[in-house]
Amino acid sequence: MSTAIRIHATGAPSVLRTESVEVGRPGPGQVRLRQQAVGVNYVDTMVRDGRYPLPLPAIPGFEAAGTVEETGPGVTGLAAGRRVAYFFAAGAYASERLVDARALVPLPDDIDAERAAAFLAKGLTAWMGMHALYRLRAGETILVQGASGNVGAILSRWARARGATVIGVAGSAARLDKVARGAHHALAADDAGFAGKLRALAPHGVDAVYDFVGAAVAQSTLDALRDGGTVVAIGAASGAPRFDPALLARRRIAVRAGGTPQYVNADNVLEAAEDLFGALRAGLFDDLEIVRHPLARAAQVHEDIAARRLAGLAVLVP
Repeated sequence: MSTAIRIHATGAPSVLRTESVEVGRPGPGQVRLRQQAVGVNYVDTMVRDGRYPLPLPAIPGFEAAGTVEETGPGVTGLAAGRRVAYFFAAGAYASERLVDARALVPLPDDIDAERAAAFLAKGLTAWMGMHALYRLRAGETILVQGASGNVGAILSRWARARGATVIGVAGSAARLDKVARGAHHALAADDAGFAGKLRALAPHGVDAVYDFVGAAVAQSTLDALRDGGTVVAIGAASGAPRFDPALLARRRIAVRAGGTPQYVNADNVLEAAEDLFGALRAGLFDDLEIVRHPLARAAQVHEDIAARRLAGLAVLVP
């Protein structure tokens, strides 16, 4: 039997229930995976409250790392004992599960399960932003809206290491210290002098804005860009932004948006993962703390997310 966190109805964190579930044998193309760490992402809360609908009853979570226990018919290149991770396969909040072998990324010996579960989805999302949605080049200047969030923090550090000048924006002055650790310059969105400070840092506008916030910062995103710049819309915590098409055309501003599974797939996932593992080995993200929580406390973790008091990169440990 596996221990899983399951929802039978959508709603508040209290709908998350700890249950015993029968996993069974893997079918064609599947593996049975014993999970050692489960990554927590904002989309998990959207599954729980119904904004990202899954058939009920459902097990939330899309990211985890563990060890293959058994392979089903037709699975090649994997065997019992192989350490693997995945970044977008629904049903992650469990101690054991069946998962499509095609979703799995082999883990190198020097990348442990907790680091893989904490960084794979978020790191590959950042990789998508710098490679697939926009080809970031050394010497460019970027603005990161929501740089205090986990993906924004990872992207800021990675872009800086790649030679970009990074201006990070926090929602408030209370989060400036976290942003400053990953960016060359840190600004608070609620600072009355925000526009003037940004102009002083980038008089002609930035080359690209990485937007993890959405509607609430739409105007400041456009104001920050140079003519011919690019909005890289990855998240929309405050709702999807709406831009005047005529204004975009007049200023030659491109808007690029998409989700990680759309741009990180079977064709490039091993390349992207190896780039991420290399960045981890280089210590680019060493100051970002991984915080461990028992799987059974998933509801408390969701409450902490809602209250904006969740610190670090959270993983659930079965």
